[in-house]
Amino acid sequence: MDLSAATAIDLEAIPDAGARAAIRALLNLVEHLVAENRALREEVQRLRDENARLKGEHGTPTFRPKGPAAGGTDYSSEQERRQPRDWQKGSKRDQIRVDRIERLTVDRATLPPDAEYKGLEPVVVQDLVLRTDNVRFDKEVWYSPSRQRSYRAALPAGYVGEFGPGVKALALALAYGANASQGTLLEVFRQAGLVVSSGWLAALLSEDPGGLEAEARAVERAGLASSPWQHSDTTGTPVGDQAWHCHTLGNPVFTAYHTLPRKDRLAVLALLGGGEPLRYRWDATADAYLDRVGLSATARRRLGVVPREQELDESALTGLLDPLRPWVGPQQRTWFREALALAAYRAQGAWPVVQALLCDDAAQYRLLTDDLGLCWVHEARHYKKLTPYLAQHQQLLADFRTEVWTYYRELLAYREQPTPAEAVRLDRRFDALFATETGFRLLDERIALTRDKKAGLLLVLRHPELPLHNNPAELAARRRVRKRDVSFGPRSPTGVAAWDTLMTLAATTQQLGVSFVAYLQDRFRQAGQIPPLPDLLRARAATLNLGGSWAPA
Repeated sequence: MDLSAATAIDLEAIPDAGARAAIRALLNLVEHLVAENRALREEVQRLRDENARLKGEHGTPTFRPKGPAAGGTDYSSEQERRQPRDWQKGSKRDQIRVDRIERLTVDRATLPPDAEYKGLEPVVVQDLVLRTDNVRFDKEVWYSPSRQRSYRAALPAGYVGEFGPGVKALALALAYGANASQGTLLEVFRQAGLVVSSGWLAALLSEDPGGLEAEARAVERAGLASSPWQHSDTTGTPVGDQAWHCHTLGNPVFTAYHTLPRKDRLAVLALLGGGEPLRYRWDATADAYLDRVGLSATARRRLGVVPREQELDESALTGLLDPLRPWVGPQQRTWFREALALAAYRAQGAWPVVQALLCDDAAQYRLLTDDLGLCWVHEARHYKKLTPYLAQHQQLLADFRTEVWTYYRELLAYREQPTPAEAVRLDRRFDALFATETGFRLLDERIALTRDKKAGLLLVLRHPELPLHNNPAELAARRRVRKRDVSFGPRSPTGVAAWDTLMTLAATTQQLGVSFVAYLQDRFRQAGQIPPLPDLLRARAATLNLGGSWAPA
C-alpha cells in the first residue's frame, strides 16, 4: 500500500494520549524503514555495479537525467535564498569601447531631389579579430675588435623565446580564466595560423611565466590584511596519481588558491599562513588548545621533551615526537601538532592573523580562529536532503523550511540596519524557532543539530558586516572543479604552483574589475599601465569597510 500520498492524520484530534503517541511512533517507524530501505537499495546497486566491474562488465549508467527527478539530489537553496526582483534589460552602450569609427554614406544617386542631410546615426557593432601578428626583428649587430665582443640590439619588453606576449597572455587567460583545455588552445592557435607545439604550451601552462607567483602572494597578503574575516572552502584536486585538496580563501576583494596534500586542521593552518611550511611553538596558546581538546595530563608530561617558548620546524618536532610513539597515541600527537602549529601561527608576524572564518561546519575549521561563522545556505541543504515518505511529514518539513527562510530574510534586514534591540529579538527568535518539536523524528533531530550551531549561525548579530552564506568560497571551489574537469590536475609541484598562482590572479582580477588578459599582457610587456593588484585591492577594500565592527588589530 502506498502511504506517501495518503491524507495527513490529525493527531491532535485523537483524544487518547496513548493512542496519539503510538500512532506518532508508528509514523516515524515508517519513515525510518523507508529511509533504511532506500539506503539498502542504493548499497545493493553499488555492490552490483562493483561486482559487474570486477567481472569486466558495465554497471548502471551514471549519466544524469535532463531534469531534476522527484527525490533527486538537487539540494540547491538558491530559489529560496534569492528574493524575486523586477528585471529590466540595461544599456550596454556606455560599456563598449569604440576602437575605430567608419563613416557610411548613402549613394547620392539613390536620393530624391528634395532629400536633406539630417546628420549621423551611430550604430555600434562589436567584433573580435583573431589573427597572427608575427614579427621578424632585424637586430643590429656590432662588433668591437678591441674588446672582442659583439653588441646586439635588445628585443622589445615581453618578447622572450619564439612567442610574443600576446600569445602567452591569451593562452593563460583562456586556460585559467575560461578553463580551456590544452588541446582546445592548440586547436585555436593552429587554426589562427600559429605553428605551436604541445610541449611549448604545456610548459607555459605549468610554470611561472614572468614572475607572477610573487604578485599572487602579495595579493594574498594584502587580502588577508583587508579584513579580519575570510571565506574558505575545499575541493579535491588530483596531483599526479595522488588525491590532493584545493583550499580557497578570500573575501569580496580577493580569492587565493592553495593545493595541499591534506584537508585537516594542519592544512587549514598552512592555508592561513600563505601555504608556507608549518612552524611549531609550545606556549600558552597551545596550552589553551590542548585544554579544549582534552589532552590528558599524562600525555602532556610525556610530551615535556618538547621545549617551550621556542619555534621549531617540521623536522625538529618530528625528531622529538617519534621516540614517544609507544607512549603517546596518534590522536594525541595530532592534537599536540595542531596546538603548536596554531600557537606558532598566532605568534608570527609575516601573515595577518585571521580572526574569523566563514565556512561550512567541517571539523577542520574548528578551534583555529577566535570566531567561526557558519553558512546558512549550507545548513539549509541538510533540510532539503530530508526526503519524508508520508504526506504529513512532507508538509511539516515544508512548513518548517518556510519558517527558516523567513528568519533568514529577517537576518538580511538586520545586516542593513543593525540595532542592539533587533539583535536581542533575533537571538530569542532563533531559540524559539529551533526549539520546535514537530513529531517527525528525523526533522526534530535535524532541528536540534542546527540549534547546537547557534553561535556560528548568529555571529552576524555581533558583526553585521559578515555575509550569511559561504557562496563566494564555494563558487571559487567550483571554478577549480571546472578546471579539473577539463585539465584533470597538475602533475608536479611546479604545476601545482602554476595552477594556484594563475587561478588566484584570474579570480582576483575579476573581483577588482580588471581584465585578466589585459593584466597578463601588461605584465608580460612590462607596460606598467595596470597598477600592482595589491594596491588596487587595498583601495577597493577601503571603500567597503570590511573590518566593520571588529576592533583594529
